[in-house]
Amino acid sequence: MFARRIFMHLKPNTVAELTQKLEKEIIPLLRKQKGFQDEITFVAPSGTEAFGISLWENKENAEAYNRGSYAEVVKLLTNCVDGIPQVETYNVANSTFHKIAAGVTV
Repeated sequence: MFARRIFMHLKPNTVAELTQKLEKEIIPLLRKQKGFQDEITFVAPSGTEAFGISLWENKENAEAYNRGSYAEVVKLLTNCVDGIPQVETYNVANSTFHKIAAGVTV
């Protein structure tokens, strides 16, 4: 399993809009992507920062999404996000929810 982490600085008072866009537009788009498994989004109590972790079957699926539909997601977030979201990628080593155990090769 593979993960993408997206970190965002939020514009003031946009948490509700971000949450609504995620539920109504972004998550439905993600569900259409080959290999998509899950999306978890976190918002700081201050409402000024957020990050999302999307889980993918493999690196190839995540990279295909990055080359394709991710640009649409960035557009959808322009009213909420200050600057450009920062993306990092990871191999998933453990997950109790997805029943993954250590054994990832680097």
